[in-house]
Amino acid sequence: MITKISSYLDDVSSAVKNLDKKEIETLISLLIKARDNNKRIYIMGNGGSGATASHFCCDFNKGMSYGRKKRFRMFCLNDNVPTMLAYSNDISYDDVFLEQLKNFLDEGDTVIGISGSGNSKNVLKAIEYANSKNAITIAITGFDGGKLKKIAKYSINANVFDMQLSEDIHMMLCHLMYRVINSFEDKE
Repeated sequence: MITKISSYLDDVSSAVKNLDKKEIETLISLLIKARDNNKRIYIMGNGGSGATASHFCCDFNKGMSYGRKKRFRMFCLNDNVPTMLAYSNDISYDDVFLEQLKNFLDEGDTVIGISGSGNSKNVLKAIEYANSKNAITIAITGFDGGKLKKIAKYSINANVFDMQLSEDIHMMLCHLMYRVINSFEDKE
């Protein structure tokens, strides 16, 4: 058992070391710019990526905003279950994020899609729509990044061919950004 534990931890460590630090810096800068320009940030994902999207939203809206002069305005599109169910039932699950963006997205807002495979149809449709509306689009992916990495304007790819490791890296990115942004921000 210890061997399997060590192997997993070694794989996580290797994936972290292979992250592109410039991509992370760019993502942090884009999110700070959105906050400073009073723009909204939308984030979404399915399954474990949906849980990560929800966690991002919590950390940005409370942890990186409470007591601060400038606050983030982040909305998790997979947290409104009744809306998602209505679109899924009446239209298609492929449209659950797209249709919500049609209600709220303004030019210059930021849309983040998290997808381990990079091929989730509902995330792809939302990012394509956001691109058509001149939003800032960001992909957070695993594996080879799939289609999402190709269509988003900015991307961070875990570049590991394992769903759990990809999800670990995505969650770590949230906490890394939390630490970096909070390290140099002024409080009210």
